[in-house]
Amino acid sequence: MTGVLTGGIAFGESPRWHDGRLWFADWLAHEIVAVTPAGEREVVFRADFPTMPMCFDFLGGDPLIVSSSQGLLLRLSGDGSLATHADLGSTGFNEIVVAPDGGCYVNGGGFDLMAGEAFRPGVVKYVSPSGDVREVADGIAFGNGMALTPDGATLVVAESYANRLTAFTVRPDGSLRDRRVWADLGDGVPDGIALDASGAIWVADVPGKSCTRVREGGEVLERVELDLGCFACALSEDTLYLVAQEWHGLDAVGAGPRTGRILTHPAVSPRAG
Repeated sequence: MTGVLTGGIAFGESPRWHDGRLWFADWLAHEIVAVTPAGEREVVFRADFPTMPMCFDFLGGDPLIVSSSQGLLLRLSGDGSLATHADLGSTGFNEIVVAPDGGCYVNGGGFDLMAGEAFRPGVVKYVSPSGDVREVADGIAFGNGMALTPDGATLVVAESYANRLTAFTVRPDGSLRDRRVWADLGDGVPDGIALDASGAIWVADVPGKSCTRVREGGEVLERVELDLGCFACALSEDTLYLVAQEWHGLDAVGAGPRTGRILTHPAVSPRAG
């Protein structure tokens, strides 16, 4: 039931369903690519800055791109121009999600994984609609995928090094409270996540070579087994998109052939919102 939408990706991440196409970042190719359900690809953006990592989400139809190495949040306009939306005040950010009020959340690992630094807890920062930046959570064990409920009331963060999904209640000013474990994943290592309309979350897992749909509390509803590491996922109205590739550790990143693929799988429930 799992098919291949497109391949030849150097290092795929950050998939987003937007305006009838799946958008994803190819970190090693320094590109953001959009692909139709028929597999037609378009390079929408090519970065001139280091892109490990380079995550993005959409604000009013425009991609908001995190330049992690520069510590900047950039907005890509329809005419192709790039402007600074906010200065994040530090580097090392890993994921972004835009809130219904036009603000957004970004998280970071707290250390440079690619440089071999020792683990340090990371943070979540909130960028207000006017571009003000403040830290709203700390002690994050390598923050990865994030998801907001459609009403903007709950933020869920994948903590890769803690094997769990952690939820926060969102206050009207964007700050977070009521930190709690949304799902204990056992030995699962969460990477990218996607929230569906039923309230369940799909969780990508690189070492587990899988993507698992879980309910709040940790009940496993469905599991898609792969022969590649699954780095991230996204949902459309009827399809689960899986960003997968061979994984041989950090030392092998960028070496060898491009094994990255976007895979498709029928979705039981459409994307949230």
